[in-house]
Amino acid sequence: MQDTSIDTRRRKLNFRAWRRGFREMDLLMGSFADEYLEAYQAEELDEFEALLGVPDWEVYAWLIGQTPVPDNHRGPVLDQLIAFRYAAQGG
Repeated sequence: MQDTSIDTRRRKLNFRAWRRGFREMDLLMGSFADEYLEAYQAEELDEFEALLGVPDWEVYAWLIGQTPVPDNHRGPVLDQLIAFRYAAQGG
């Protein structure tokens, strides 16, 4: 039952990551989720879900280095997201 529950949570978070509100964040967060969520456990999923609750413009400003990340949002998942490099898919 635990695996099914966490898998369902991963799918829901992935869906939310791809539907952020503006295209740049859709591409960054969605691609990141595609690459990393499958390996995340509950603690990392909690951190990622908290990031999804932050307004797009705030997270985007952190990702592009426009504003510093507040201490209450710092963590390993955000560090991974900041280091993540989106690679455009051909098609």
